[in-house]
Amino acid sequence: MTSTILVLTALEDVTADLVIGALNEREVPVVRADPADIGAGLSFGARIGGGAPTWSGRLVTSSREVELGEVAAVYYRRPTPFAARYGHLPAQQRDFCAAEARHGLGGILHTLTGTLYVNHPLAVARAEFKPAQLERFAELGLAIPATLVTNHGEQARAFAAKYGPVIYKPFRGLPAGEDGHAGAIWAQRVDPDTFDDSLSVMPHLFQAEVPKTGDVRMTVVGRRVFASRVQAPDGALDWRRGDWNKLIHTPIGVPAPITAATRDYLASFGLVFGCFDFALTGDGDKAEHWTAIECNPNGQWGWLPDAPAITEAFADILTQEGGGRP
Repeated sequence: MTSTILVLTALEDVTADLVIGALNEREVPVVRADPADIGAGLSFGARIGGGAPTWSGRLVTSSREVELGEVAAVYYRRPTPFAARYGHLPAQQRDFCAAEARHGLGGILHTLTGTLYVNHPLAVARAEFKPAQLERFAELGLAIPATLVTNHGEQARAFAAKYGPVIYKPFRGLPAGEDGHAGAIWAQRVDPDTFDDSLSVMPHLFQAEVPKTGDVRMTVVGRRVFASRVQAPDGALDWRRGDWNKLIHTPIGVPAPITAATRDYLASFGLVFGCFDFALTGDGDKAEHWTAIECNPNGQWGWLPDAPAITEAFADILTQEGGGRP
């Protein structure tokens, strides 16, 4: 296809840079835009009605412009939140402007008829809830850790007594602080003797620790599957907490039932792409050795050894070449 690919993301996004570079090499028209640039850096006009049953109009950035009807695919990466655009305003005005931008411009960009989204933001929003992920994994026959979500200390202690050792993990990443830098809370072992009434303040996610021999990051793009066994040199419970440059990556074959289940998982949420994390018990050559942990519907993959091949898979699916679209 020769129609335009629209990439919606923030200015600094290495993952999007890789895909845009591949599309440029194929001489595919690409327009990159951050919706939060609305104003001098981004203008648009969209029309419907008067005999036109779908939205039409133009989106204009500081360096590119595109006719909405010519957008064949949208790569929805990580655009800046609209609230950041209006952060200088008093709270009421900020919230109003951000909501208007999200429902106005965002509403148009979410509703382009006949356009492939990788992934659609509403599908991503549905698929980001860990409780929904775990239930879908179980429905598809994948092994999952025994899990408790609670704000009740006694229930947490009873769960730990039955399934210990247990780990705690947050539902979401740590928001950015006043300095603008985001932090992280990694999965970690917890001592049930420390559980007290402070647990009641918010929900907590506890899981039975999987006696794993390693981890797998599995990236699925359309029909293509990329899997890498990941090990931290220090044997950390959560490999993300250390130096990613020192991680040991080993290609690993994926049992057919795992591949089928992950494809069904993505289809059930209306996703085209997802980054799955599995804990391995044993060598990983059998499906029962794979325990599903989570799926990031908008994950990063540029740090993986398979990044060049994954990049090409994204370019294939966005241009609907090579049978990439599921």
